[in-house]
Amino acid sequence: MSSPYQLHNRRRILQSSAIGFGHLAFSSLLQQQTTAAEISTLPGGADNPLAARISHVPARAKRVVFLFMKGGPSHVDTFDPKPMLTRYHGSPPPFELPRVTFAAQGNLLKSPWKFHRYGESGLPVSELFPHVAQHVDDLCILRSVHGTNPAHGGALLKLHTGSDQFVRPSLGAWVTYGLGTENQNLPAFVTICPTLAHGGMNNWGSAFLPAYCQGTPIGNASVGAVNAEVKHIHNSRIGSKTQRMQLDLLRVMNQQHLETSDADQALEGRLNSFELAFRMQSTMPEVQDLSQESAATHKLYGTDDPVTEDFGRQCLMARRFLERDVRFVQVTHSDSEVQWDQHGNLYLGHTKNASEVDKPIAGLLSDLKSRGLLEDTLVIWGGEFGRTPTAQGTDGRDHNPHGFTMWMAGGGVKAGTVYGATDDFGYYAVENKMHVHDLHATILHLMGLNHEQLTYRYAGRDFRLTDVAGVVAKDILS
Repeated sequence: MSSPYQLHNRRRILQSSAIGFGHLAFSSLLQQQTTAAEISTLPGGADNPLAARISHVPARAKRVVFLFMKGGPSHVDTFDPKPMLTRYHGSPPPFELPRVTFAAQGNLLKSPWKFHRYGESGLPVSELFPHVAQHVDDLCILRSVHGTNPAHGGALLKLHTGSDQFVRPSLGAWVTYGLGTENQNLPAFVTICPTLAHGGMNNWGSAFLPAYCQGTPIGNASVGAVNAEVKHIHNSRIGSKTQRMQLDLLRVMNQQHLETSDADQALEGRLNSFELAFRMQSTMPEVQDLSQESAATHKLYGTDDPVTEDFGRQCLMARRFLERDVRFVQVTHSDSEVQWDQHGNLYLGHTKNASEVDKPIAGLLSDLKSRGLLEDTLVIWGGEFGRTPTAQGTDGRDHNPHGFTMWMAGGGVKAGTVYGATDDFGYYAVENKMHVHDLHATILHLMGLNHEQLTYRYAGRDFRLTDVAGVVAKDILS
């Protein structure tokens, strides 16, 4: 029989440690949840978080390059011709406008550019893109993409993260989380000259995913590509041997801390980022050294022309990352003065923008194809939304998220084809509508990832890029 002293001690122990028992149970629950997420989405194991991983289904593409045209290029002036706009130019729109529009809209506005058919497929392309038009037989033109937000900030976040209201992991971060990388000396996700506006780093961030999944920015939109580099890539004070010794000591000290405490994902992420940064010091400058390329290659990308030099350098740099097995590369065209956001001066603005990107994009497609990389590289082109077929002022178009065009090439898509359609005037997607969630689901599928299985448990809920929606557009698969 227990003595009163023993009973008193037991009660005091239970009372003082009750919170501790709850903590132990909660920690165990969190560990089970984390392990479940890692097993289902990270079959490559946790020893090396960036190790290449097994895909859910056979992958058609190994890597992605996203050519992002910030501001919203007009689909009815580029890849989605609308003869009805020409016929009824200047007339009031014969359809209902959305209940919410970004700005006041006027009558119908025809395109100032003519369309011509190219290649064996005979697909029409605007005069704005004469060089890309030569590759039309490699393109899969998606004419029925649509989103939900008419503002740049929300639309950029929607396109890049799947959410226009909350901070969520970016597309590149999800791809990195699901597949890792095949080059341990470079980041799995690189974004070249990204915009710092309208969501900024959230458009390439990892949010609640592990830190190693976030994109590594090289410069930004306000820095010319010739000067774009990873910050602090050079250490002028300490040599590599000394750095290696410092990192080894730091790892030992932090490893001891991890062994005597609960799992600390943030600390582990920092340790891995230190190691990657050390390896990048010798690898990154070599990748960015475009002087190694031939004069013919520079001419192909237009780096010898002041008009195309900047975006040409970005595209050429992207190819150098892709051939070194960087998993996801984004290239952004963002002119702080003009962009693709032509509420006015449509003719001058779109002419300027297209002339800057047309030859470099065509050069990238040619180069990837000649090197045998286009087959397993998914090229994506587009902006956060399109433009209205109605006029804003006398020479401009408003934002239009209700139906716009993006295109893909390589990476397992049907070449020389069109998918979906907008109405006769180009305002709404009406045929084979492809919501942004569907676009993301299709991209992940091409990369070998099931968008419904690629989940991460955070705050008691399983999150995914496509939220609770998304349908793979199987008709575009080759």
